[in-house]
Amino acid sequence: MEFDKAYFDAGIDRVGTECEKWDGMIEETGDADMLPMWVADMDFPSAPAIAKALEGVLSWGTWGYTIAGEKDAAALCAYWARRHGVQFSPDAVLMSPCVVTGMRVALRALTKEGDGVLINPPVYGPFFQSIKANNRRVVESPLVRGADGRFAMNLAEMEEKLASGEAKAVMICSPHNPVGRSWDENELSAVVGLCARFDVPLICDEIHADFVYAPKKHHCILSVPGAQDRAVMLCAASKTFNVAGLQQSSIVCKNPEMLEAMRSEMEAAGVRSGNAFALAATRAAYTDCDAWLDGLMAYLADNRDFAVKYMAEHMPRVRVTPLEATYLMWLDCTALGMTHSELMEKIAAAHVKVTEGTFFGAQGEGFIRLNIGCPRAQLALALERMATVLG
Repeated sequence: MEFDKAYFDAGIDRVGTECEKWDGMIEETGDADMLPMWVADMDFPSAPAIAKALEGVLSWGTWGYTIAGEKDAAALCAYWARRHGVQFSPDAVLMSPCVVTGMRVALRALTKEGDGVLINPPVYGPFFQSIKANNRRVVESPLVRGADGRFAMNLAEMEEKLASGEAKAVMICSPHNPVGRSWDENELSAVVGLCARFDVPLICDEIHADFVYAPKKHHCILSVPGAQDRAVMLCAASKTFNVAGLQQSSIVCKNPEMLEAMRSEMEAAGVRSGNAFALAATRAAYTDCDAWLDGLMAYLADNRDFAVKYMAEHMPRVRVTPLEATYLMWLDCTALGMTHSELMEKIAAAHVKVTEGTFFGAQGEGFIRLNIGCPRAQLALALERMATVLG
């Protein structure tokens, strides 16, 4: 099968599949004409190899307790070696239902109640929620935006907050959601150096690792010198292959003591991972879907370029953050002179649903996140509607 423009242009009808993105939106808004450009999953069919794997499990006819073990971790290891050039062994892997579960397990295992956890907002909302829900303190070091619109970590401020003892752990998003940065080796090395200097763990959410656009490339935290003693990498096939509803992810850590602490925390909480369908789908994703992923990335790059050009022509006051990674565009609407509530109301009135910037922290006031992981016709229609209120 050719995973070309025509394949991804065709998309898939998801209404009636109990998906949050479409059905949840319609239930919430009562607007069947609303276009969902919000929650981070894509409106493309998952790779055929995944469907075939699920059909194989379905053919068993019964689904008792399932063996989950080395072949699943081995598929993950081979995939990361092949796609990202990073080496780790199956014994460094714990399976978890989702990346947010892994995030919370790591926080509980590697920090204590009352500890501060350093994050870089605007950042994925569950960073805040996971810290607060586990009686830790959010310590913010906001990203800074350069003249070119790209965001960067404020390493000097991060150092200050670690040196003061205010933060006992660092949690980063790499690639970063929502600002679309693919952190380079020097940036990651600097963060690892700070964590080593102040002897704190580093938790790295790499769920968007596969969505880095050339000429940039993803740098896994585990490949950074010095990171293996203190870093936890969280990853999943869920975003890349649109299988989030199956609930399967991985926690990867090369430090045996840290790994055992997280394993013990999972055991104490009764966290289990080993759904027969999820395991089969994930193995297929990691072994048989490279061609689909390559076609997807070419399509998303074209969608990105199309959206940037369209907004420059029809919404010139909306500042588009350069998109190095993810299929999520971070749009600065502050020049429009609207309050945040007015901004969201106008976009909703145009029958488009986006993710509001404040989900990512106070720094998201006046910003929105736009999901471009959809067929071009859907993206074009959403942009046309947005231009009527943001142009």
